[in-house]
Order: sequence, then C-alpha cells, then structure tokens
Amino acid sequence: MAKEIILYNLKDSVTDEAYKQYCEEKKGPFLNGLPSCKKFTLVKITASKKGEIPYKYVGIVDTTSQEAWMKDTQSEGFQQFLQEWVPQVADFHILMGEEVFGD
Repeated sequence: MAKEIILYNLKDSVTDEAYKQYCEEKKGPFLNGLPSCKKFTLVKITASKKGEIPYKYVGIVDTTSQEAWMKDTQSEGFQQFLQEWVPQVADFHILMGEEVFGD
C-alpha cells in the first residue's frame, strides 16, 4: 500500500488544542473523504529516545496508489485545503513510500 508521510511542526501562533480541533473538524474529514485516501492518521510526537524531536507531528495517509493520490492532490479542493493548512505550519517534509510489512 502506498503511503504519504508528512513530518511537520506548528507555527508558534497555533496551539496544539486549536490544531487538534481543526483536524477533527476539517483536516481529517477532508482527507478521509478523498477518493484515493483509505485512512488518514495524525500522530503527535511526545517523546524521543534520543531526546530531540525535530518534528512534533506526523501525518500518515494510506492511499489506494501513489498515482491516484497525486491526482487528488492536484484537485481544486486540495489546493484550497493547502491554502488553509500551510499557514498553520512552521516547516514540513513530505515523503512517499510503499508499505513493506503491516496488517
């Protein structure tokens, strides 16, 4: 299964509580509603064995295929979503991959 993994931090002006509400009300339902999205999961990193946390949030999108996901990300609705989401994050790194092992 193809996955998109997004590593990011929030801007100082965005609280964890406000972002959680945004994800519950808007981001999660939007992403889960895209045709190529099988499941969206958001993880807030709270600890690190090395003591450093370069990214506080990890978003994982399980997709039907990388090609289908890329098509959805080019849609007008996704572009509008990005205009709302990007101003909330300080920095981000987006990775694509294939699941090697899992349920």
